[in-house]
Amino acid sequence: MKIGILGGGQLGYMFLQNALQYPVEIFVLDPSENAPCAQHADYFVKGDFADYQTVVDFGEKLDAIGIEIEHVNEDALQYLKSIGIKVIPDPDTLAIIQDKSIQKRFYIDNEIPTAPYFELEDWRELKSQNRVYPLFQKANTGGYDGRGVQFLKSRDDLDKQLKVSSIYETPADLEKEISVVVVSDGNGHIINYPAVELVFNTEYNQLDYLLMPSSLQAEVAAETERIARETVRKLNSAGVFAVEMFYNKDGSIWVNETACRVHNSGHSTIEAAQSSQFDQMLRVLMGLPLGSTALNSVSAMVNLIGAEGETGVAEIHNFDEILKIPGAYIHWYAKEETRPGRKMGHVTFLNQDIEQLIKDVDKVNRTVKIISKK
Repeated sequence: MKIGILGGGQLGYMFLQNALQYPVEIFVLDPSENAPCAQHADYFVKGDFADYQTVVDFGEKLDAIGIEIEHVNEDALQYLKSIGIKVIPDPDTLAIIQDKSIQKRFYIDNEIPTAPYFELEDWRELKSQNRVYPLFQKANTGGYDGRGVQFLKSRDDLDKQLKVSSIYETPADLEKEISVVVVSDGNGHIINYPAVELVFNTEYNQLDYLLMPSSLQAEVAAETERIARETVRKLNSAGVFAVEMFYNKDGSIWVNETACRVHNSGHSTIEAAQSSQFDQMLRVLMGLPLGSTALNSVSAMVNLIGAEGETGVAEIHNFDEILKIPGAYIHWYAKEETRPGRKMGHVTFLNQDIEQLIKDVDKVNRTVKIISKK
């Protein structure tokens, strides 16, 4: 089979590593000639995955096409679908995910619990409205990896607003942030990995580390997984999905947002599960039976991000500290340049002792730094 991927970043890179085990040819489209996938795909095309004609030209001779980032040209994918190319996720589903206002309305219309919100086409209107603060402002489009979100503590923060059409959410009274990775074959077979517990880096508003499975009580974890499967069922598309949720102190569960692709919260499945999220993605694209989501071990995953003040060609400081830890697996994303907060790799730890996993994560965060070569 000839399979195309829109996007050549770290998600595509890990997808390629898994695809090497299968009888496929992988084509990758990315605007950067130095993308992690550039040197490793069977065929790499430099081009803009948001441009209609570029995506059509890239995909029209392929058997199937998937994504590793949502900001791609949905109209081009609709056309490719119409001429018989298998497109994962379905372009109609992608259109829901690409716009947060549409995504929120989807949750409301389908009775999926989510945070109270309102939306403004013109961000300037907020100044004249009597709203209860604090609020999270989320750009309708273009947000990614912590960007496109602004926390407004009070009216004094109105000048910090993103100058774009947005939704505004009431903050959760949060107990834990949770993600459930769900896989659908498009034929009614929907499975999920156990819920994972997310701990965030508040400086960059992105994931610091996760624990899999979560420490939720069994019945609460089961309910998060049920909601995640129901969300994917209503989205009505084959693919790999990450349903991010808030578990609140009053016991309520809110769906925060959904990604219709492999996701940072699923990285530990590479070592910890019988079939990883990347393996599932390839199986769906190839029309193969889904793999098992059973876990081989309890795990933790910690992101390796660029250190503050460091921009340039990347290297890992104290790399050997990772290799001293039993059950550690390092993933380096082959990005040419580091910058503050940029995801440069991750480390997964396997250990049945959760307290030890947290200590291992803490050791990496204290000692391992991604810096620029001097």
